[in-house]
Amino acid sequence: MDKFFDYFDSRHRETMLKKPSGEDGPVITISRQTGCDARQVAGNIVDSLNKKSGSSKWKWVDKDIIYAIAKELNTDTQRVENFYKGIELSNMSEMIMAFSGGFVSDLRVKKAIKDVILSICKEGHIVLVGRGGVSIAHDIPDSLHVRLIAPFYWRVENVMKKKQMEIEAAEEFVVDTDEKRFNLISTFLDKKLLNIDYLFDSTINRQSFNIAETADMIVSMFEKKIGRQAAERKKSVNIF
Repeated sequence: MDKFFDYFDSRHRETMLKKPSGEDGPVITISRQTGCDARQVAGNIVDSLNKKSGSSKWKWVDKDIIYAIAKELNTDTQRVENFYKGIELSNMSEMIMAFSGGFVSDLRVKKAIKDVILSICKEGHIVLVGRGGVSIAHDIPDSLHVRLIAPFYWRVENVMKKKQMEIEAAEEFVVDTDEKRFNLISTFLDKKLLNIDYLFDSTINRQSFNIAETADMIVSMFEKKIGRQAAERKKSVNIF
């Protein structure tokens, strides 16, 4: 399924952010270690959910968010990409950007990312891949947060195949990207973390399950969790 990103203008985003929390979602966030094929899994999830609902309301987004944030801040996409990658601007770069009128602080980038992602998640019917989504959407009741993992060298081999890398380069890429993704989750939680396992409803080992099987399990868990919560809310209303 084609990737989708519907740019939220400021008025629409403000409406979404003021939306009552009980009406938020549904949303699925997928965090992943490097080399776990999360985008392909997300595509399968969306196809399955749309087929079940007989609609095309479910979409998935990942890196496309960067372009919307850059447009929002009137800056280039590399500035936003650097924030995601944890690349700090040098003092000289900051000075040049400040004098040219193009300086955008990390704080502004972070707030824009958080506001846009949260508005997307509150609107619902979204599968969000990475982008610190588990941290930003953790308070949305109708949500499922999944983490994809796999043994280190299984992931290295996958990266070697997909990116045409030699083993040394692939090892370095996996280690470096894993660290940046971990730090991004911590950044949006505004606290240092030693372990992030508690943030997720489920963790799936991709070595044990192929892409289609992984997607099917996530859809099943999502339906069970959301269905149970809907039944509990209905029961609560009937009591009163």
